[in-house]
Amino acid sequence: MTWGVYGGFVAMMMLLAIVPGPDSMVVLKNALSGGVRGGAWTCGGVLVANVLQGTAAALGLGAVVTSAQPVFETVKWLGVAYLCYLGFQALRGAWRGDYASLTQSRQARRSAFRRWREGFLSNVTNPKVLVLYLSVLPQFLVPGVTTTADALLLGYTIAAAGAVWQVLLLLLVHHVRSWLERRRVRRALDGVTGTVLLGFGAALAWEG
Repeated sequence: MTWGVYGGFVAMMMLLAIVPGPDSMVVLKNALSGGVRGGAWTCGGVLVANVLQGTAAALGLGAVVTSAQPVFETVKWLGVAYLCYLGFQALRGAWRGDYASLTQSRQARRSAFRRWREGFLSNVTNPKVLVLYLSVLPQFLVPGVTTTADALLLGYTIAAAGAVWQVLLLLLVHHVRSWLERRRVRRALDGVTGTVLLGFGAALAWEG
């Protein structure tokens, strides 16, 4: 694999990363409720899940999962349920609008692992992520020429592109933090985030 081919792959993955998806919405949800630290833990969970899925795709395990219909369907419906759960959480927060009671001390007590877990599960239970790996990687791999190391490099590049975009999203949220802390703005954003997450869940359920 030449550097030119790899450069084109990186550019393609960065463009795909900025397309709104469940991972970005979960990062945004936790960045709004837990600040940069909360969003960063979520990014970490998404990154770990992406690395695992990239590794599985590069080693050929992903194809086994997608071809085993019961396993694929189980992952799919777990993803639907989890996205809907997160969406209802966000909508409940918007409905209550009780942001004044979320003091710094209370926020500090909230589990960092919970935010990490939300990012991890939103990615690992989304079969579309694994399908993305399996559909993109073969286009840049030449049988008999590219190696497993090349496949792993491409898989980890996809994970890294997603992480870069989510960090940029965190920085944007931090930059406009004072505006986002307004109760009316926060309720609107929670409402939009929750609705979008429910929409992603419904879209995943609808797909055959």
